[in-house]
Amino acid sequence: MATDPRSAPPDLGISRRSLLKGTAASGASAFGAFQAGAQEAEAVPAGGPEVEVEITINGRPERFTLDARTTLLDLLRERLDLTGTKVGCNHGQCGACTVLVDGTRINSCLRLAATLDGAEVTTIEGLAEAGEMHPMQQAFIDNDGFQCGYCTPGQIMSAVGCVTEGHAGSEAEIREYMSGNLCRCGAYKGIVAAVVQARDETEARGAS
Repeated sequence: MATDPRSAPPDLGISRRSLLKGTAASGASAFGAFQAGAQEAEAVPAGGPEVEVEITINGRPERFTLDARTTLLDLLRERLDLTGTKVGCNHGQCGACTVLVDGTRINSCLRLAATLDGAEVTTIEGLAEAGEMHPMQQAFIDNDGFQCGYCTPGQIMSAVGCVTEGHAGSEAEIREYMSGNLCRCGAYKGIVAAVVQARDETEARGAS
């Protein structure tokens, strides 16, 4: 029975042995290029340019020589072991890393430490004074403003900023200005109640 010429593979004039030799040679060439690239990459220093900054952290002046790309979050956790400031999304969307810089709340994962020369940073570890909890810390306990607790340091720091900035006039305003701090446990009702309590206590102290 004759073979249909339309179904026969084209004759490229290449033997199986020649094809295998060519494939092996190409693979060896590609591997050599990969090795050369890897050696070149190893020759480039891993770190970036270094800068010197002085930052007051929780009332204590600190001087650092650090990679210019270091975020404030990494500086606090990796260099100072202030792990109360939590790593969340690393995109400034969850608020777990909130701290105060010169009294204003910021997401520390988005702020380069090199830009804070001369600034004052307050973390959750520096909020209490003389062994006495800050009114906001106590209010979170009194109102069950946390469940798992992971977001709580950022929530408290943001709440302190919310009151200080004058954005705690009503529960609706508190919810609006605390909306950047996410709680996966859904403890928002207790959080709002805690901010109201701490706000009232702070105002009462200021009036006395």
